[in-house]
Amino acid sequence: MVQLTRIYTRGGDKGQTSLGDGRRVPKHDLRVASYGTVDEVNSILGLVRLSTADTPDIDAMLSRIQNDLFDLGADLCTPEQENPQYPPLRIVEAQVDRLEHEIDVMNAELSPLKSFVLPGGTPAAAHLHLARTVSRRAERLMTELAEHEPVGTPALKYINRLSDHLFVLGRYVNDKGALDVLWVPGANR
Repeated sequence: MVQLTRIYTRGGDKGQTSLGDGRRVPKHDLRVASYGTVDEVNSILGLVRLSTADTPDIDAMLSRIQNDLFDLGADLCTPEQENPQYPPLRIVEAQVDRLEHEIDVMNAELSPLKSFVLPGGTPAAAHLHLARTVSRRAERLMTELAEHEPVGTPALKYINRLSDHLFVLGRYVNDKGALDVLWVPGANR
């Protein structure tokens, strides 16, 4: 467990931060941008949970995802290396499998889409769509990072599957799709 006794350290005052392996990098480093964007998704899910406290199953699902996102941040914060002295926390396939299972269960209760879904409907759905788009940005950053440095395959799968999960969950909290706002192509011409 992490124990924080001091919040500010002054270590980043000159625009650098430490990675999980102790290496110092600029705060705009692609790795830092990746896990910072994952943190943004987590913060948005905190907003979603303000609207889902009365639905224990959904709230528990979001709680698990929030914890996974901290795991993902820890994974991204520590560059891969051979034979580390202390094995770092990494996303594992079981976390991806759980997302896929939850997607399948929720999607089975939704009617097929006849158009693209616009963000909206309920406050929870609107925030879930925001989280989905930010998770896609995190994925773009992570795949760019993976072109330059190793990034674990389960981590890349997790962020990809998460955006799908958030899309389906957004429909699910919209009264199982009944409150979805659908795109009408060319409606305002």
